[in-house]
Amino acid sequence: MNEWIVILLRSIALFFLALILIRIMGKRQPARMNPFSFVNYAVIAIITALISLNVIKNLVLGLIALGIWVVLPIAVDFLAIKSKWVHDWVNGKATILVKDGKVMEENLIQVRYTGEELLRELRSKNAFNLADVEFAVMETTGDINVLLKSDKKPITPFDLGRKVAPQPESQTVILDGNMLNEPLSNLGLNQEWLNDQLERIGVSAANVFMGQVDGSGELYVDLFDDAMQVPKPKVKELVYANLEKARADLMSFALETKDNQAKDMYSKDAEKLKQVIEKLEPYLLR
Repeated sequence: MNEWIVILLRSIALFFLALILIRIMGKRQPARMNPFSFVNYAVIAIITALISLNVIKNLVLGLIALGIWVVLPIAVDFLAIKSKWVHDWVNGKATILVKDGKVMEENLIQVRYTGEELLRELRSKNAFNLADVEFAVMETTGDINVLLKSDKKPITPFDLGRKVAPQPESQTVILDGNMLNEPLSNLGLNQEWLNDQLERIGVSAANVFMGQVDGSGELYVDLFDDAMQVPKPKVKELVYANLEKARADLMSFALETKDNQAKDMYSKDAEKLKQVIEKLEPYLLR
């Protein structure tokens, strides 16, 4: 058999074998690999390439070497889950770079970081002023996580004492002009509902590049034609406005009527509706 045919068949077989082995080894983000994982994947890639190019003549020996570099990391990962000592030995420990607002110069030297490099990483975390940083740590993957001082943190609804509704995951229901049934089913919806929503905003599914439905049931669409404007969904705002109008009408009726019994009824209903509005406000006005 010609050598190029052998290399072709080996390459195809090893492509699918490597794909299976990498999936077995687990999902890893290349940008967040620790040194051990990076070296391990690099060696697997090299061995696979050498077998594919027939540099390693003995296929069996090549597959044995490949198997060792797959099985041992899996075993080490399993031991790291069971033992913190093994985990720290393999992956290393996080290194504190800033503590109580002070830079730890000795730790910077340990991780081979200069002051300029530290400032660059802090800026990437939106910490442009060193004086604003309370704590910074380098993870075993090389990422740096930053904790700002209490008076420099962004204000949250919790800080303001406001309640906000939980935001469920949005579902993509249209992609490249095609309706996706599974995401619709996850939301308890169907294509008939989706067609009705598209009809309201005056577009067809074929003209939609991407469409998403949020946890509140509102549809957002991005069209192939960027020049075409699509009205933004305002279902929740309209519900809130209608409730406020109903409360205002009840208060008006209470003021206009001369019947004391009706006045009392309208006032109580307005108060009840006010309480309902206050409970629904976090959900309707996010």
